[in-house]
Amino acid sequence: MKSFFQKLLVEDWVVVMLSIPLLLLCAFGSYLPSISIPTNMLEASAWGKIAMLFVIALVTLFAGNKLLSRPMKGMLGSFVVVFLIAALAMWIGNVPYIKSELGLEPVFFSVIFGLIIRNAFHIPEWLKPAIQSEFYIKIGVVCLGATIMISDVLKSGAMGLLQALVIVTVVWFFAYIISRKVFKVEQATAMTLSSGVTICGVSACITAAGVAGTDKKSLSYIVSVVLIVVVPMIYFMPWLAGLVAPMLSSDPVVQQEIMGAWIGGTIDTTSGVAASSEMAGEIANRTAIVVKATQNVLIGVVAFFIALYLSTKGEGGKSQRPSLKIVWDKFPKFILAFVVASLVFSLLKEADLLTLNAKGKLIETSLAKTMSTLFFSLAFVCIGLDTRLKDIISKENRSTLYAFLTAQCFNIVATFVVAWLFFGVVKPMLGEYDRSI
Repeated sequence: MKSFFQKLLVEDWVVVMLSIPLLLLCAFGSYLPSISIPTNMLEASAWGKIAMLFVIALVTLFAGNKLLSRPMKGMLGSFVVVFLIAALAMWIGNVPYIKSELGLEPVFFSVIFGLIIRNAFHIPEWLKPAIQSEFYIKIGVVCLGATIMISDVLKSGAMGLLQALVIVTVVWFFAYIISRKVFKVEQATAMTLSSGVTICGVSACITAAGVAGTDKKSLSYIVSVVLIVVVPMIYFMPWLAGLVAPMLSSDPVVQQEIMGAWIGGTIDTTSGVAASSEMAGEIANRTAIVVKATQNVLIGVVAFFIALYLSTKGEGGKSQRPSLKIVWDKFPKFILAFVVASLVFSLLKEADLLTLNAKGKLIETSLAKTMSTLFFSLAFVCIGLDTRLKDIISKENRSTLYAFLTAQCFNIVATFVVAWLFFGVVKPMLGEYDRSI
């Protein structure tokens, strides 16, 4: 029994455990004081909201580190600084003019502030304990699940699944071949790079690296590239999609579905997809998140086939016999929590147990979105604080960078074709569009 519980004390399972009280907090949001990101810091209530978010994030971080037996020394002071930077980013990104008119989200300011501090100043040791980007990202993804209604998934899921299968297959092999044959990238690194471009960025990179045996230095570099490239793409993709979609259909619903499917299939992080697609519209946001969630499910499948290949074709590494256990061991468990959160909150909605606020939005799912924004902002601050711009363009990593950028460009084109075909041609023919939004 002890061994069983010890196996659960890994980051993914700990994230699942910690997500439960956060989701319960969201579920009972209508009975609690308002928890939200303030838009006006001059209001007295704003500081109370900030304090509440601080407590929630701090308790989650301390509980996570305790369960994972990570050092706690200096954690409080470090987290205060990280949170203050994230809070500033959330406040600026939530100012109505900046959010609505400029289309700039909190994650944008989070990573910018982090990058400026990291590259302009030396990061002291005392600031490092709370820099845990992956932990925050996983928590944010689970909370995001509570904002995805299963009814929406069912409406767009079939086309999303087809797109995910086609794109993951085509783009992964293109990225791998171009990395190996053209840019001479080492095999394990190429597999990690291909998975990051194709599926969901950081999580896919980490999963693929665990199976392929990618060294930590290469993994860290690829993750940095993924997160640096995703920032301009968050703003480039909705602009490009908004430019192209009207040329493909005169129907505004079809336009948004194409935009959402394109954005969801190209941007390499779930938080980036959520932030980017929101600029394109509500329908686009819904479709993009569903498409990205569908792609995320394929992480375990890709890990299995990487293990299968390496068991017979490895480059001098130890072979391992592929099995379902490999898929389960490498599958990111927080994705399961994402799905469960979506199912539970969807059932609550169908049972009329969720509450509408004065603006016609569900209080519970709005609170879940606030939670996801909080943890995504913390994550992007950490990503900025952990990234040196000069490493991105260093001669040593230039071939990996070029391979990634080439694969990403191909991904944009290929996903556009598939998104237009499934969401712009096939789905309208089937008459499956929801026009309630």
